[in-house]
Amino acid sequence: MRKTVLSCLLVLSLGVTAAPAQADSTLHRYARDTWRSMAAMVEPATGLPADKVTGDLKTRVRITSPTNIATYVWSTLVARDLRLITARDAATRIGRVLDALARLERNAPTGQFYNWYDPATLQLARSFPDSGDPIHPFASSVDNGWLAAALMMIRNAVPAHAKTANTLVDSMDFTAYYDPAARPDAGTGLLRGGFWPEPPPRDCNTPTDYAGTGVTVYSTCHHYGAPAETRIGQYIGIALGQLPAESYFGPYRTFPDNACDYGWQEQKPVGEWKQYRGVNVWEGTYEYRGMRYVPNWGGSMFEALMPDLVVPEAKWAPRSWGRNHPVFVRGQIEHGLNEAEYGYWGFSPSNDPHGGYNVYGVDQLGMDEPGYPSDRERTSVDPGYEGCRPAQPPPAAYGDGVVTPHASFLALPYAQRAALDNLAKLRRDFDAYGPGGFYDAIAVRSGVVSKWYLALDQGMAMAALGNVLTGGGLHRYFGGSGVEERLRPVMGLENWEVG
Repeated sequence: MRKTVLSCLLVLSLGVTAAPAQADSTLHRYARDTWRSMAAMVEPATGLPADKVTGDLKTRVRITSPTNIATYVWSTLVARDLRLITARDAATRIGRVLDALARLERNAPTGQFYNWYDPATLQLARSFPDSGDPIHPFASSVDNGWLAAALMMIRNAVPAHAKTANTLVDSMDFTAYYDPAARPDAGTGLLRGGFWPEPPPRDCNTPTDYAGTGVTVYSTCHHYGAPAETRIGQYIGIALGQLPAESYFGPYRTFPDNACDYGWQEQKPVGEWKQYRGVNVWEGTYEYRGMRYVPNWGGSMFEALMPDLVVPEAKWAPRSWGRNHPVFVRGQIEHGLNEAEYGYWGFSPSNDPHGGYNVYGVDQLGMDEPGYPSDRERTSVDPGYEGCRPAQPPPAAYGDGVVTPHASFLALPYAQRAALDNLAKLRRDFDAYGPGGFYDAIAVRSGVVSKWYLALDQGMAMAALGNVLTGGGLHRYFGGSGVEERLRPVMGLENWEVG
């Protein structure tokens, strides 16, 4: 039975879709409604989006981030290209964003934006609205990566604002995160997660000045060594000519099979050492229910596929990401429908329907053990690591699975029919759809729905819809101005044994 299901999923992922006209009509409707939630997040005084808005589109939170701003920018481009708004409206909206960005406080030596601002006043946020917890200004390589990507799109999509966008991009120095000595075994470096301008009271940090400004900042102790959504900062650094192209090979595909040195990872990988441009790369893969794949950190959809919304990974890296993305989607579907038997699929960090925000995924698809679970009970699977860690009995059952619609939108390029069917079932079986499109998450066994719209998650949906309906519009905007010429040659070298 399982082989039959997997065969069907393979057919779906290879492009058997609903009738084109019917599918396009549905996708256009989803885009129109999703844009309504993005527009509702905008603060009238400044033109910047909030982090999230209530399901009735009436109450915005008083906080935003560079990533939120980026998702609003590219959603505006999609709305224009799909004729949901006029070109004049789009240019006005983007102009207001650029004006606001020029007024935000940044790290002066590096031009990096901090993580949290008040969208109404443009001041640095000092506490989180929901919890009241204090915020210590922090510059993130991921958040700044998304914002730079959006600005790079503006350069090619909105000529009237190209000069302003280009000036902002050129002022952002991504060498501030790059530790060139992080992978001595490979011969290249890695990005750190980010830095604080002052030492934080509780977070592990190390003094650095990678940008060579003469000003010390306090960088995270951790580097980004897994192929997750964090790769966007590296893409941007290479595309801007600030990082060596060879650093693309720094993050691990899996950790190597070195006795028990890496025996903490999810499972024992199969692979071999290869060399690209002088960098040693362990091209390892994991196995899940008959599929071989390169994992990400936690096993979630947005870790796997959010960068693909901006960088056309399947096209520029057809023998690596182009092979891996459809397998990863197939793994998520297999888990939701057949392993956990939820009846639905799509697991990614999102609002918890019972309150707060939480990480969800398919833990077997991630490097970390136990990884991100798919249910609120935090059910995990430990297949063990031969000779180092014994396998644990598989779970007898899974609990209240949390499915987020943005995961289905991310899957559209690789399993359109399956994604549309999943979204239709969520809408049919739950109170999962409101005036701004799909709400953020559904606990599918209890039926509890998180009736919020998040800029991050709605922005991923808009980007996916835009790329599918325009044949890769956002990819073209990002890839111009010499970006493709810098990134594509290095991305296209690898040949992953996945499938």
